[in-house]
Amino acid sequence: MPKTLADLVKDAKSRIQEISAEQLHDSLENNVAQLIVDVREPNEHLMWRIAGSMSIPRGILEPSVDLENPNRNKVLANARDEAVILYCSTGGRSALAADVLQTMGFTNVKSLAGGLTNWRNMGFHTEQS
Repeated sequence: MPKTLADLVKDAKSRIQEISAEQLHDSLENNVAQLIVDVREPNEHLMWRIAGSMSIPRGILEPSVDLENPNRNKVLANARDEAVILYCSTGGRSALAADVLQTMGFTNVKSLAGGLTNWRNMGFHTEQS
């Protein structure tokens, strides 16, 4: 039987680490060094985002971190041993993205549990354009 999206996300979550909204908020308040990456589409990033996050849509994540790609995102591609926190709307895309980054050699990547929806429901600050 073919797998559903929910199956794929569940499988990815079994292999990755998640960070709660509270944990991420506390780490930001304490100026913990980390890269925050929004894997949603650019129009979503413009509407609402965690302050200071960079936009690298899920659809172009792999080429953005491929060290052999001359057009890679040099900040993220060179952060394989740094703390990288990924988020999307609900935590599904970011879980899939975290799984891929781990496969590509990232050692300290986490997905925001519940995504930006949970972040906003907790009352934590977002910014918009």
